[in-house]
Order: sequence, then C-alpha cells, then structure tokens
Amino acid sequence: MRDNTTTHGKKRLVKSFFNAEHIKAWLYLSPALLFLLLFTYYPMVQVLWDSFFHRPYGADKELFVGFDNYSRLLNDENFITAVKNNFIYAIGTVIPSIVIGFGFALCLTQSSRFKNCIRSLLFFPTLVPLVAAAALWMFIYFPGIGLLDYYLAKLGIQSTDWLGSPDNALYSLMMLTIWKNAGFYMLFFIAGLQGIGEEYYEAASLEGAGWWQKLRYVTLPLLGPTSAFVFVIALIHVFTHVDHVIVMTLGGPMGSTNLVLYYIYQNAHEFNDLAKATTATVLSVMVLLAISFFSIRTMERGIHYES
Repeated sequence: MRDNTTTHGKKRLVKSFFNAEHIKAWLYLSPALLFLLLFTYYPMVQVLWDSFFHRPYGADKELFVGFDNYSRLLNDENFITAVKNNFIYAIGTVIPSIVIGFGFALCLTQSSRFKNCIRSLLFFPTLVPLVAAAALWMFIYFPGIGLLDYYLAKLGIQSTDWLGSPDNALYSLMMLTIWKNAGFYMLFFIAGLQGIGEEYYEAASLEGAGWWQKLRYVTLPLLGPTSAFVFVIALIHVFTHVDHVIVMTLGGPMGSTNLVLYYIYQNAHEFNDLAKATTATVLSVMVLLAISFFSIRTMERGIHYES
C-alpha cells in the first residue's frame, strides 16, 4: 500500500513539473540561465579547477599540485597582511556606512521638495565612478595644499601625510568608501521605512511608546530584511572594490592598504603567479559566501514579516 502511494505521489510530482505553465516558465528563464551558466558558474568552476594546478617558471605545461597552492598562499606574509587589512577595512566601512545611511533615511523618509533635493545630493557620490572619486579625494588629501589640510590649518592643526603614512593611509581610504556608499544604502532604508504601515506606530503610540521605543521595537525589527540585504551588499563592496587602491596608493605605503583583491591583481598581472591569484580568488569567494549566508540566517532570526 505504501509503495502504491509513493509511486502515485512521484507520478503526480512529475506531471506537475512538466505541465504547460512550468515548461513555459523554464523557456522564459532559459536565456538568463544560459548566461548565468556561461559567465558566472562556469568561470567559478574553472577558477576552482585552476587552483589545483601550477606552471613553474619556464615550464611548458601546468602541473597538478593539489593543495600546494593553498599552502603557499597561507604561508605568504603579503597575503596575511592583505587579509588583516581587509578585515580592518570591512569593520571601518561597513558599519559606519550602514549606520550613516540609516540615519539619513530616518531624516528623509517623508517626501518633500527640500528632502528630495537633499536625497539627490547624498546619493550623488554613488553615481561618481570610483576612479574619479579616488582622483578627487587625492586632491583633498594632498599634503600641505589639499583641501583637508587647508581647512585644518585654519584650526591650527598641522598638515598630515594622509596617503603616505602607513598609520593613516588605510583610514583615508575608509573615509572615501563611507562617503561613496552611505547614500546608496540610504535608498534601501528609505524604501524599507516607507513599506512599514502607519498602524504599527499608531498602536505603539496608544501603548505610550516614545520615539526610541518605536525605533527599537517597531522600526528595527520590521527593517530586518532590508538590513540583511544592505549588510550583504556592503560586504560585497568591501571584497570587490579595488579601483581606489590602484589610483591612490598601489597597496602602499609598506603594504598598509594592500587589500585581498589588489593582492590578487598583483599576482595575476604583475608577478605572473596565476596559481596564487586563482587560489586567493577561491578563498575570497568562499569566505564571502559563508559570511553572506550566516549573516542573513542570523539576522532573519529576529525578522518580522508583514502578512
């Protein structure tokens, strides 16, 4: 009896899968799926496969070395330094950018001509290409005659070598990143805030809740999906943006701004060590996927969805 029931259930599942609506949906999705396979998933598999091979200098073909590339990479002090720099860079950009973007959204949720103008001004840095933004901030950071030192001198503060000092260079890049990304995250938070029904705040007011209680017990829980999405996007930006490093510091001084992606770029295009570059790419993607997965799962535990 159980076998008949199981067989009948499988047949019904197969029939439902191959019905006309499902076939039509797969036909519509097939172009996008084809491009995903060709330009996203196939390159990922290819990079993973290449990370197990190495071509010694002067050799005619690549040799299978297994996990030797991973061992070489993890024993490379430059890679360890790049990982540490990326960790500091992530903490110093992701959290401030999200907090500032959320603060902007709270102030500019309601639409008006004035607030729409302020939104446009705050979003403008997002529209500036990262290379152009880096060139602009190089002028701001220029020692002695840059805009930052010019105005600090009026306050009696001595000029600082913002990009030439190992103690300041990475933090200078952080300021650029926060300036560029905060307005972008603001838009997502504004959309999330506008999707929260007024009845929740009215009910909270009837219970005697103040502004802080409404923010803590109404706004933040209902913004859970938006916050999780913005957090993952911010992490992706940390691992995938390297133009400003190339324009402003080239990983220096003394490797203080050498991020993981710039380390990959150097090994692939300057040192011709493709094995180490592909291995670092695999580890970066794996870490990014793991962080994204666990951050979304963790944040969704306290998420409340509107029905």
